[in-house]
Parts: sequence; structure tokens; C-alpha cells
Amino acid sequence: MIELRPIHREAIPAALAKAERYRLLNQPRQAESICLDILQVEPDHQEALVMLLLALTDQFGRGGYQADIRRAREVLSKLKGEYERAYYEGVVCERWGKSLVRSNAPREGVSDWLREAMRCYEKAEPLRAPGNDEAILHWNACARLINHNESLEPSRPESFNLVFGD
Repeated sequence: MIELRPIHREAIPAALAKAERYRLLNQPRQAESICLDILQVEPDHQEALVMLLLALTDQFGRGGYQADIRRAREVLSKLKGEYERAYYEGVVCERWGKSLVRSNAPREGVSDWLREAMRCYEKAEPLRAPGNDEAILHWNACARLINHNESLEPSRPESFNLVFGD
């Protein structure tokens, strides 16, 4: 096994910027790697945890996704703020649901994931800072996706219960 080399603490801001850039370039695995390097130096670095969570969800639907959603759930548990945990749990559910819509997988259960995302956004909404309507914007996007896709039938698939425990 090749031993990883640690980055310097003062390099964290530049590393975060690079991770964001790799996400924007649709290279989430590279962004994930950078976040893991940051978290080796500062395990509770909230911005790196959020970036890691987003990089993991960027990979939904790219193969091995069941492991990725579980890893995303592990990262969620490390977020400190109640708003952040509720909001980003919504992001995880929404992105998972949307990855199912994009895939050739049966549409069964997609609505459950989107509705769970909406429930999380509803929980986050009263906890948000003034002027922060991210949860509302995402709630509306989920509602529109459900409303415009009659094939999205609720079902409560086993995988949903295994990952998010209802």
C-alpha cells in the first residue's frame, strides 16, 4: 500500500478552491480526493466536509452508487449545524432521486426520494439564516419534478429504508 503524503494546514484554502474547481469541471473523484487530504489534516473542517458530500453526490449514478450514498450519509453525520444536516440530507436525497430519473432504472421509488428531500428541506427552512432560501428553491425543484413526471410513483423501496431508516 502506498502511504499518502499529508498536505500542509496553510494549503487548505487553496486546496478547497481546487476541489470546487474540479467539481465544476465534472471531476468529482478528484474533488473527493482533495477533500480527503484536507480532512486528514483537519478532520472536522466543515467546508471540506460539505465539499466532500457534494463530490460524493456528484458521483451518484456513475456506478458503485450504493456505497456512495452510504458514504454521503456518514459525512452528513459529521456536519455540526442542525440546518446544515437537514439541508444537506435533502440534497443527498434529491440528488439520489434525480440520478434514478437519469438512469435506466425503474422509476419506482424516485418520488419517495424526492419527497424525503422535501421533508428535509421543510425541516431546514425554519433554521435558515435570513435571506437564505436555498431550502425553498430545492423544495420547489423537487415538487416540479414530481408534478411534471406522472411516472414517478411512490413505493418506499427497501434501499431507501436501509440507507435513511424511516
